[in-house]
Amino acid sequence: MQPGQVTTEMASRYFRLFVNRLAYTVQSQRPDFKGKHSYYRPRDARLTCETVRQHLNGRTTIGIYALNPKTQRSKWVAIDADYNDALDDLLKLQWELRNDGVEAALEKSRRGGHLWIFCDKPLMARDCRVYIYNLAGRLKVPVKGGARLAEGIEVFPRQDELAPSEFGNAIRGPLGVHRGAGKRYWFYGADYKIEVQLGYLEQLKKITETEMLRFVAGLEMPEEFRPRPKVEMPPYDPNRREFRILDFVRVSRQRSGNYWTRCPSCAEQGKDGSGDNLAISVTDPRKYKCWAGCTREMIRGALGRPVSVRRAG
Repeated sequence: MQPGQVTTEMASRYFRLFVNRLAYTVQSQRPDFKGKHSYYRPRDARLTCETVRQHLNGRTTIGIYALNPKTQRSKWVAIDADYNDALDDLLKLQWELRNDGVEAALEKSRRGGHLWIFCDKPLMARDCRVYIYNLAGRLKVPVKGGARLAEGIEVFPRQDELAPSEFGNAIRGPLGVHRGAGKRYWFYGADYKIEVQLGYLEQLKKITETEMLRFVAGLEMPEEFRPRPKVEMPPYDPNRREFRILDFVRVSRQRSGNYWTRCPSCAEQGKDGSGDNLAISVTDPRKYKCWAGCTREMIRGALGRPVSVRRAG
């Protein structure tokens, strides 16, 4: 498709399918020193149909958020898989979803693909996540972070809920041009034309809230993926001898009460091109979090300082 062919009406249809929150990210036009096209949040920007039209025309590439913190709901679920044999796992998930009466659209990507499931109306993020995590467990599909796995599917929304000021994790908006690859990735099952692809996605059966509640009845999030209870730590004492993550990373910037730097676990996997997945509390550096989903154990392991396991005596 040549630039300029996407109409405002087509952008509006895309908006209705994918936009659940007006916050968004943009993929940089120029690569960084490692050749990565990182994503950033435009300042004081709200996603508009015109920005979506530019995305579909290939002039910019946006990332979209699944979870709206005002409602804790999502209008779609995306399963991202970009490891060896990822496509096989996505096809297994797509088949099992079909057996539940759920139609999922498979989008190509550079290494694997994305599986998209649409909702009749925004559904509780926690229910969506419980459903997919249990489905993956039943099919023995690896989930990143589970059993300390560095590779596996990633489920968007990535969180059950967000505070009003939080963004969560964005995923590349479909049907745009990936800046690094310089190409557009299409959905299987429809001709490679924007309007035809939109029509294909619109006619897919959407999950209703009644169906979702039936799917998750009696289910819980698998133990290994449940939020850990908060551990009360003694007041931070910089003179106490203990593991200090700031001794092992180089801070790139400070914002919103956190230092931001490259996640060692992401870097080990060849990811985090923007170098800011890891947030470290300024006031208490013992508190740190990878916003790409790497666990504390994965981060410590990548640094060669594994978390010690206390054995019952």
